[in-house]
Amino acid sequence: MSSEDPPHLPLPASYSTLPWQEIRVTHVPESSKDVTPVVVVTLYRPKNYNAFTNVIMRELETAFQLFDLDDRVKCIVLTGHGKMFCAGADLVRSSDIGFTHHKEPLREHRDGGGRVSLAIHRCRKPTIGAIQGSAVGVGITMTLPLTIRIAYERAKIGFVFARRGIIMEGCSSYFLPKLLGMGKALHLVTTGSVYPADHPLLNGLFSELLPSPEQVLPRALELAAEIAHNTSTVSTNLMRELMYRNPGTAEGTHLLDSHVIYGLFGSKDNNEGVASFMEKRAAKFEASMLNDAPTAYPWWEAVDVSARAKAEGQIGKPKL
Repeated sequence: MSSEDPPHLPLPASYSTLPWQEIRVTHVPESSKDVTPVVVVTLYRPKNYNAFTNVIMRELETAFQLFDLDDRVKCIVLTGHGKMFCAGADLVRSSDIGFTHHKEPLREHRDGGGRVSLAIHRCRKPTIGAIQGSAVGVGITMTLPLTIRIAYERAKIGFVFARRGIIMEGCSSYFLPKLLGMGKALHLVTTGSVYPADHPLLNGLFSELLPSPEQVLPRALELAAEIAHNTSTVSTNLMRELMYRNPGTAEGTHLLDSHVIYGLFGSKDNNEGVASFMEKRAAKFEASMLNDAPTAYPWWEAVDVSARAKAEGQIGKPKL
């Protein structure tokens, strides 16, 4: 392997048996010993309202990197344990999550919420947020890159950064205006107020609002099953990327659409989609972005956000 090759992550036989500390990953059904098309990730800090820590950051980052690579996984549901989705950053452990300066140079600091948001954004599988309770700060910004968000209609939602003397993080200054529009986004972050999920200012952030917290996860799982069993992962990923990484003009988008769709004509999933429709049967899509992406992909120049590697300690003098 050359020095430029990416590291290889071993895929687990089961996600539920991995030694997670502050999240839980379960298969659907939960009793399955094998990896299932739908997996559920639960923020799990029962005594701390699932408040965000460096442990949660690292575990979510790892989990979504694995899901991205695992062809067995077709859709991921993210939810929280108990009555609250996520209380935001753990202020008791503020030094842990980055409210104090560390020894790292300014240019090498990477916001923890942003690391999670980018891991979700880069995951090439559909993702659904089941926001069964309140979500503030990083607790809500981490959900913005998700494909779909479903929430309890009275859950408290707050972009409270101005009231903590910091700024919006988790790449939210990129995602929030795209989801809500500049006017609503500016209102939310400038007041720093907390609003119920069904407030007009949040209209558009959640594709579905439900009258009770208990209905949120079952509905998310229903949607996840529909997606996992009826859609092409290649198609859903490419369409999402086209929306986020378009050229910015109708003409440029037309050229890009043309190149991408042409590369899908006669592809494995295109043939299966047409055949299943004609034969009036359920489709069995098996293509993946790892092995079956069209030649036009990726059409953008990737930005390297990794920090410079650090040595654990000097073992010996370098050989000249």
